[in-house]
Amino acid sequence: MPEITEGQPAPAFDMPADGGGRATLSGPTVLYFYPKADTPGCTSEAKDFSEHADAFAAAGVTVIGVSKDPVKKLDRFKAKYDLKVTLASDEEAGVTEVWGVWVEKSMYGKTYMGIERATFLIDGTGVVRRVWRKVSVKGHAAEVLAAVQAL
Repeated sequence: MPEITEGQPAPAFDMPADGGGRATLSGPTVLYFYPKADTPGCTSEAKDFSEHADAFAAAGVTVIGVSKDPVKKLDRFKAKYDLKVTLASDEEAGVTEVWGVWVEKSMYGKTYMGIERATFLIDGTGVVRRVWRKVSVKGHAAEVLAAVQAL
C-alpha cells in the first residue's frame, strides 16, 4: 500500500460528491478521510471543519471529506447537520487505497478493513504539504486551518 508523504505530488481523484457534484483535485485542498457518516467522531469532525469553512474559503482552500458512504447517505448527513464542506463518496475504495488510508483495523478482537482517519493538505501546485494520520478529532480542524494559514 502506498504511503503518501509530505513533499510528493498528490494523487489525482475524481469522485461523486454530495448534491450531485464531483470532487476533484483543483487548487489548494484539504482532503480528509473519515470512516462513516453520521457516527459520533465523524459527525464531530465534519461539524468542526464546517465551523471553519469560511476561514478555509478565505484562504482559498477547498475542504473535501471522503468516506465509502453512498452519495444519498452523504446528502442526508450534510442536510442533517447543515455541513459546509464537500462530502465525496468512494464506495469502491479506489481513492482511499491510492491515498493509503484503506487499512486493517481491529475492534473487540476482530480485524476488518476500514478507513483510517487521516487528513492531507495539498497546495495549489498539487504537492502534499502536511499529512495527519490516526487523527484525533478534537481540535483537528483548527490545527489544519492553522497549517493552511501558515502556507
